[in-house]
Amino acid sequence: MNTNDLKIFEAVAIHGSFTKAAAAMFTVQSNVTARVKSLEEEFGAALFARTSRKVQLTAEGQILMQYCKKIGHLVAEAKSNIQSIERVIGSLKVGCIETTMALKVPEVLNYFEEKYPEVELEFRSAMRSILVNEVLEHELDAAFVSGPINDNGLNQIGIREEQLVILAASNGPRLTELLTKQPVRIVVFGEGCIFRARLESWLSSKGIIHYKSTVLNSIEGIINFVEAGLGISLLPEEVITSYYAGRKIKTYTLNKELGTMNTVLVTRKDESPSRALKAFMGMYS
Repeated sequence: MNTNDLKIFEAVAIHGSFTKAAAAMFTVQSNVTARVKSLEEEFGAALFARTSRKVQLTAEGQILMQYCKKIGHLVAEAKSNIQSIERVIGSLKVGCIETTMALKVPEVLNYFEEKYPEVELEFRSAMRSILVNEVLEHELDAAFVSGPINDNGLNQIGIREEQLVILAASNGPRLTELLTKQPVRIVVFGEGCIFRARLESWLSSKGIIHYKSTVLNSIEGIINFVEAGLGISLLPEEVITSYYAGRKIKTYTLNKELGTMNTVLVTRKDESPSRALKAFMGMYS
């Protein structure tokens, strides 16, 4: 077994086909079949369940897939560290929630790229649960999420504390009046969003369990809908003061428990961070 065997195995798992895996790996199907068979003999288990239409991982194959991700990450890290004894080079994939992407990523990118120009820094946004899982699955090197995180597989560094506020249209009824109308209309991100969860918890604390949700996938969209009087929402106060201060929106404070959000940077515990990741973490420790 060598690392190329594992890459071929991963290609079959990803594409669900020996033929497509062969094309992706620039080899012939007979070689793919032979390498997978060799792995199955070495591990003493069937790694794929083969049908006339599709190839799927068995339970044993799923276990090996997890190790393949770790091995691939370690090999890439070894190459990066060996090639950069005197320099910080390589690539980093960092996740964050939508508001962090809007507020802080430009600042982080400018600072980090100026200090470490040979590191390729890639950001992507998603819901908190997805980001945490992607860090654990080696798909992200780190992620900014709301904390605390109760997972023994992760380290976390405290980044900042943010204040959350309720948003409503400034030319519409006051919040107390809006809450008397049934159903209360809210404008939110999709399921799994920390801001949506806090808003729903706040409504529940007011005895409101029936509400109509409009789901959007951008801050700009939420601001537009709230300003148009199509519902209330909840976002960090800094988002409004920094980018939307001139909009026709009123903000309402929350109690400390619901109105305070702590952002943390999470990384995996089971391996030493690369030199590039150490440099990135160093900005916050």
